[in-house]
Amino acid sequence: MYNDEQNLYHYTYRKDGSEPGQRYDAHPTVDEQIHNYQAGPQQPVQEMKPVKKNRMGLKITALALCCALLGGAVGGGVAWAVGGSGGNGTEVNVSSRPAAQVSVHTADGQTAMSDAEVYAAGVNSVVSINVTGTSGYNFFGQAVQTASAGSGFVLTKDGFIVTNYHVVKDADTVKVTMYNGDEYDARYVGGDEDYDIAVIKVDAADLQPVTLGDSDDLNVGDHVLAVGNPLGELTFSMSGGMVSCVNRAINVDGTPFNMIQTDASINPGNSGGPMFNQYGEVVGIVSAKYSSTGNESVEGLGFAIPINDVFAMIQDIMTNGYVTNKPYLGITGGTMTEQMAAQYRYDVKSGVFVYSVEEGKAADKAGLRMGDVITKVDDHDIKTMEDLTAVKKQYAAGDTVTLTVYRSGETMTVELTWDAVPAEQQVQEDTQSSQNNSQGNGGYVDPNDLFEYFFGRR
Repeated sequence: MYNDEQNLYHYTYRKDGSEPGQRYDAHPTVDEQIHNYQAGPQQPVQEMKPVKKNRMGLKITALALCCALLGGAVGGGVAWAVGGSGGNGTEVNVSSRPAAQVSVHTADGQTAMSDAEVYAAGVNSVVSINVTGTSGYNFFGQAVQTASAGSGFVLTKDGFIVTNYHVVKDADTVKVTMYNGDEYDARYVGGDEDYDIAVIKVDAADLQPVTLGDSDDLNVGDHVLAVGNPLGELTFSMSGGMVSCVNRAINVDGTPFNMIQTDASINPGNSGGPMFNQYGEVVGIVSAKYSSTGNESVEGLGFAIPINDVFAMIQDIMTNGYVTNKPYLGITGGTMTEQMAAQYRYDVKSGVFVYSVEEGKAADKAGLRMGDVITKVDDHDIKTMEDLTAVKKQYAAGDTVTLTVYRSGETMTVELTWDAVPAEQQVQEDTQSSQNNSQGNGGYVDPNDLFEYFFGRR
């Protein structure tokens, strides 16, 4: 229990509150009981602890603290002494180092910056993107509302912003938030699903644009930083890592991409944001991550689109609303399989089977026919339709290539000059992408049915 006497607190384990040294008899005599009764109630005897000794300890502690503070001003730190009169105290070292000053530089391609300086230089060019849309209809015929978030970066002072196509492709509304809190309604300018790039526009002036770098100069081991909007809530977060691989071929939902691989932390909501190098230049567009493969969980597998691969297309979209020089072959094709080869007695078991040829287009001009199998484009082996799609990204309309083709038991080569994708087809693909997503495999034709239609069963 605690005894309180003139604000002095002492603790005793005795049940009656008496202190050590106070007489305590379990069986007082009769005379003692009579004397105690006559004398009246007795005040408990309070053991008074020496105060002077404790005050001396406090003085010593205060003196030590003052000395420590003075010594810290000279030596760069403060030692906080806590102890009693014995002099054996505990010291807590408190740094007096002044806070680091972060300089705001302009990315000039010559000045290497610290991570904090890269963030300060580039964060005002990063935007948070919030999208609303619809995804089919519920049981009552009502449109199902959806919401998602992504990132982007300012490309021009007058409000052109770059992001991923998959961030805005199904959008009914797009809202952009700047680092200073300003919000804008954005309109969709155009994009390309095969390259996962899109351009949106806000009505603003004197925005701070990024500085683009050269993604071809990246080396494995280079330090890179990603700034974006992870989870749609942790806005303007920065993560860092190294370049794990350059020119990494990956497949995202059936579409092949050439990517920069990094171990920087990438999460949903980062898509479309910039990847900076150590000079504060944008060298990539953050696009995807692997969180699992099969039954295996994975970490540190983030990917960004090299800026050199898509910058000309971004300019094309800004000017024309779509990629005007996107290469176009002019066939309906699909992946050749071993089952098809055995069933229809073809000697090749892989490649791209030509189901039909568009009249007057590149394939028709090169002499391709229905039933041909494309096995090579220049020196690139073509085993699947995805391979052909990936190889096409290396060319532009007007480029000439050599195709290796299997036809009627023989292998031959033909020269082909890529056409440009027709504008009306690009617009149609752009506007119907959300419908295709909601309709699943509607309209899909089994290659075997086409083969039987054209050739009949053998």
